[in-house]
Amino acid sequence: MAHYFIGDIQGCDAAFTRLLEHIDFSASRDTLYLLGDLVNRGPDSAGVLRRAMQLGDSVRALLGNHDLHLLAAAHGARHPSRRDTLNSILDAADRDAMLEWVHQQPLARSFTLNGEQMLMIHAGVLPQWTFEETLGLADEVQQMLRSPDLPEFLKQMYGNLPDRWSNDLHGADRLRVIINSLTRLRFCSPEGVMDFDSTESAATPPEGLMPWFNVPGRQTAEVLVAFGHWSTLGLVNRPNLLALDTGCIWGGCLSAMRIGTTLADRELFDVECEQAQKPG
Repeated sequence: MAHYFIGDIQGCDAAFTRLLEHIDFSASRDTLYLLGDLVNRGPDSAGVLRRAMQLGDSVRALLGNHDLHLLAAAHGARHPSRRDTLNSILDAADRDAMLEWVHQQPLARSFTLNGEQMLMIHAGVLPQWTFEETLGLADEVQQMLRSPDLPEFLKQMYGNLPDRWSNDLHGADRLRVIINSLTRLRFCSPEGVMDFDSTESAATPPEGLMPWFNVPGRQTAEVLVAFGHWSTLGLVNRPNLLALDTGCIWGGCLSAMRIGTTLADRELFDVECEQAQKPG
């Protein structure tokens, strides 16, 4: 039995299929963890969702910003942009089944192997949050995703404020901060003030900011954190950090990391991708 972790697929079902073939994935034997942004920008978002659904319990997905954007578009809370490629889902006969599957996915997952803990998110974790707090806050969002209040909340989901965490936050502001951290964060200040203007490489952070994972005293620094979202960052494979967005949508690779008998036992697999969109 093998555990595989895959970064942003973004509707590139052909590459997803090739990667599954490359790792000889077996739904009866292996487990696949998808780190968000399953859909959008690529040519076949519906194909990705159908494939994930067909694989049943062997797939453990979480949501990224593009997956939430799909829900917002489906509920009429957001108009698709010219770069979106969501119609293969929104116009499909099995649209409702695919959307229901997306509704059921969380914003964070945990994985424990021989007593070692791993945290999976799409983008980032604010430095104040512990492993347990991150999972609990993600669960607050998941409860909303399953709530009849979701269509109204989706109208309030977008925005960059509040740009920092406070335990006193409530309602839409509280959920927005959680969502922005877990699905959009790249850079923040040492105090955890989030920035969403820059998408540059971690090697050239804006003045006064740093990659979220480099903040001194980050409360999740002692667990392995796996994430995607940051294609200009590329592959990062450190003892306690695993970044797996290798730019499939831009003509890079789609990558899977196999975890063996320990969290340090890792093997990288990747396949080349056709460029679906140009950066910028």
